[in-house]
Amino acid sequence: MHLPVIQRTGYLLRPWHSEDAPSLVRHANNHRVARNLRDGFPYPYTLGDAENWLENVVENREDLILAIEVDGEAAGGIGVYHLKDVYRYNGEIGYWLSEDHWGRGIMTDAVGAVVAFEFTRTRLLRLFATIFENNPASMRVLEKNGFSLEAIHKRSVMKEGVLMDEHLYALLRERWVAQKKGDRQG
Repeated sequence: MHLPVIQRTGYLLRPWHSEDAPSLVRHANNHRVARNLRDGFPYPYTLGDAENWLENVVENREDLILAIEVDGEAAGGIGVYHLKDVYRYNGEIGYWLSEDHWGRGIMTDAVGAVVAFEFTRTRLLRLFATIFENNPASMRVLEKNGFSLEAIHKRSVMKEGVLMDEHLYALLRERWVAQKKGDRQG
């Protein structure tokens, strides 16, 4: 997949580069960020973690994995992992942003931009995300972009010794297209 560069107001979505390691550590090494993500995103987040992750992601051309650049440095990430086999028309969206930039609408806008890219440039018919019960801000990001709650997986996630629910949100391409038509008519 050709990775796009998407210029937005106040930030840029772009491919990751190996030179992003120091800024990745600076913004990712935050417990308030890591507590809302899977364990593959460690805390503390070290330079070695950043270098290993960047080595893998720079080589990945099957999925959309982008840095969120704010004020000239990578301060977050957003991606869509394209599923395989019978799920090949599904993509799982995931994202995080430095606490320094929370509350500015960046993530809501970035999710919208990535949804538009995926639904206009790929064969995906469904995007979904799973959100821990203790992260209502991320649920609102998805809802503002037209995602609907499909399921609550009860007591399915163990994070930091706490067993909690996982909320599954999804958006179908056909619903997204209908929403866009409604936005243009309204």
